[in-house]
Amino acid sequence: MKLWEKGIPTDKQIEHFTVGNDRDLDLVLAKYDALGSIAHAKMLGQIGLLTASETESLVLALQEIIADVEKGNFIIEDSFEDVHSKIEYLLTVKLGDAGKKIHTARSRNDQVLVDVNLYLKDVVIDFKSQVKSLFDLLMELAEKHQNVLLPGYTHLQIAMPSSFGMWFSAYAETLIDDITMLNAALKIVDQNPLGSAAGYGSSFPINRAFTTKELGFETLKFNSVAAQMSRGKSEKIVAFAMSSVAATLSKFSMDVCLYMSQNFDFIALPSHLTTGSSIMPHKKNPDVFELIRGKCNKIQALPYEITLITNNLPSGYHRDLQLLKEGLFPAIQNLKACLDIAIFAIKDIKVKDNILADKKYDYLFTVDSLNEMVVAGIPFRDAYKAVAEQLENGTFEAPKETRHTHEGSINNLCLTEIKEKMKIAY
Repeated sequence: MKLWEKGIPTDKQIEHFTVGNDRDLDLVLAKYDALGSIAHAKMLGQIGLLTASETESLVLALQEIIADVEKGNFIIEDSFEDVHSKIEYLLTVKLGDAGKKIHTARSRNDQVLVDVNLYLKDVVIDFKSQVKSLFDLLMELAEKHQNVLLPGYTHLQIAMPSSFGMWFSAYAETLIDDITMLNAALKIVDQNPLGSAAGYGSSFPINRAFTTKELGFETLKFNSVAAQMSRGKSEKIVAFAMSSVAATLSKFSMDVCLYMSQNFDFIALPSHLTTGSSIMPHKKNPDVFELIRGKCNKIQALPYEITLITNNLPSGYHRDLQLLKEGLFPAIQNLKACLDIAIFAIKDIKVKDNILADKKYDYLFTVDSLNEMVVAGIPFRDAYKAVAEQLENGTFEAPKETRHTHEGSINNLCLTEIKEKMKIAY
């Protein structure tokens, strides 16, 4: 069944190519398609295009479909082109003419826009919750280990003293930026496109303000062409927000893999979070974090994939837009899984004390040493040269104590301020 069927058969090869894997992907949208149809039916009843009885029967039937979706009983057979045609078929079989009227004053174009916006709203809200949980965990670890010193590196060379408190809270504060990106994406998708029809509105006296309120959108996408042009843009902006979260997870995962290696040996994971080798019995590999890194790097490519699909399309609907779901929907599931497993694994990271006892880490304190000389009255450049000479002739003595007082330094991590910053951003 096709909503555009005119009684003229379509070549099977063409049909297979144009439908692609839309049926499988559309299962994600089934609940939202039914919710959009409920709002649409109520609106049609309000303006007199449906009777009160027809409206009530449609709403009840659509609620039954939502219940089937939530139970996992909803499927889209090969005889249907997409979720929209399957739901309209079910309504028509159950309600007859009332089911045939549900498509009045709308198009598949604004149907899918509504479905995707409602879905992405839920997705972004879920991501925010997961990111906040990860933030809370990292801040808990930062407080617990704030006084355990850790070597800081630049260019992968020993640089200056850091701490586990600084490391954990650095990623926590970075997540606040990711929340800001997610909030921006939420603002974009929280607009109602229903009523834009095929992109140019409708001659029916529809009430778009009614469906906006009914569906819980913050506002209306007023211009019908602008509503249609939001297809692709909304997905891309959500993808950029996802990419921001993925970048944070990927970098943290790289740190974990690096710090677990025997050459660094800063942290350890319990055995149940690692995997082994088929031939090397000593191996405890951080596969979880390697896969988070790989999956998140792949997610970071998503905005550019969407850009390349959409960047030269003129206004109006084009079938190219169907392809957006192929990249976006699996990426959403992957990022959710990465956040879940990161939260599960990070809580069991074991940090190692006394790392800086190794003599090579004396170099971490060269800056502190020359700064002490500057405070004592020696010009900075002279102090710099003096410490360099000590290093060269082997007489440098590391102070081994840190007195960093400014905001955000190892002895003043501003953890309370970071928590308040997240509270405001969230």
